[in-house]
Amino acid sequence: MIVISDATLRDGNHAIRHQLTAAQMYEYASAADEAGIDIVEVGHGNGLGGSSCLLGQTPIDDTIMLETARAALKSSQLGVHFIPGLGKSSDITLALEAGVDVVRVATHCTEANVSARFIEQVRLADKTAYGVLMMSHMAPPEVLLAQARLMEGYGAQAVILMDSAGYSTPSLVKSKVSRLVDGLSIMVGFHAHNNLGLAVANSLVALEEGALVIDGCIKGFGAGAGNTQLETLIAVMEREGYQANTTFEKVTELGRRSEAFLSPKTPHISAANIASGLFGLFSGYVPHIQKAALEFDVNEFELYGRLAKRKLVAGQEDIITEEAGRLARARDTQRAVGKLEAREVSA
Repeated sequence: MIVISDATLRDGNHAIRHQLTAAQMYEYASAADEAGIDIVEVGHGNGLGGSSCLLGQTPIDDTIMLETARAALKSSQLGVHFIPGLGKSSDITLALEAGVDVVRVATHCTEANVSARFIEQVRLADKTAYGVLMMSHMAPPEVLLAQARLMEGYGAQAVILMDSAGYSTPSLVKSKVSRLVDGLSIMVGFHAHNNLGLAVANSLVALEEGALVIDGCIKGFGAGAGNTQLETLIAVMEREGYQANTTFEKVTELGRRSEAFLSPKTPHISAANIASGLFGLFSGYVPHIQKAALEFDVNEFELYGRLAKRKLVAGQEDIITEEAGRLARARDTQRAVGKLEAREVSA
């Protein structure tokens, strides 16, 4: 049986600058529960402790979000995303007290060691802990396996490969998921972004290679170009014979119901989202990059390239402004030199 983890109330929060209300969370969680969704993930787009001036402030705090969703869920498990450094151990304690069932401890794909004490904290509380390797396109299969084994050793009951930038193609997914499935004794999962229009295809390949946990969002509601669309995902799974606790009919009804209170718009793949996918930059960076490019009057796509060379990862929003400033200063210097040379020629 494939585990479906619905990130609509977490990754979808990115799409509207983290402004989901308690009422929206309750209504969607209730509808997702009735639809047979296994895990309903809730919170700020960046997870526990993510609300801030830099990353975007939520209208309600973590406790209210989680308690609201918990009250709506009868059969579905309540999940939460946690990035060490952004969140603290006390945030996990808060989440567990609010009734969270699944804590997904997420690190950059080569920094699994920082997840140790947080995974152990969750397991000591007798709750489910998943390890998540973000920006998984940035490491080859053998490195990802080594990192996943660390998480498995800490007590993680699954490891999720997160294609945070929407960079991956089916061939990349195949090589990485298959290596983890062969090398681990716990479940492997996959979280796709749709920057290159491949979220469903990549998720299907992950399933073919043995992944047992797949993330998705209703109508693809998520950061940047959006996530794997649940309706399409479940339809394809049914056609290919994969079993889940939900059905295409149920998730279709979930999508229809959500329109009345959530109004999730199917994300289109803009040129900016395609660029972030090509350059391997976190999908949630697009509005920050566009803002910085406008503020400093620099070329947006040149800024993507410079940030890619710095191998930017989630949580480094301040570097976007820094790099835009450098690009603007370089432009101004070039212009000044050009004017000086023009004067010397005219003289």
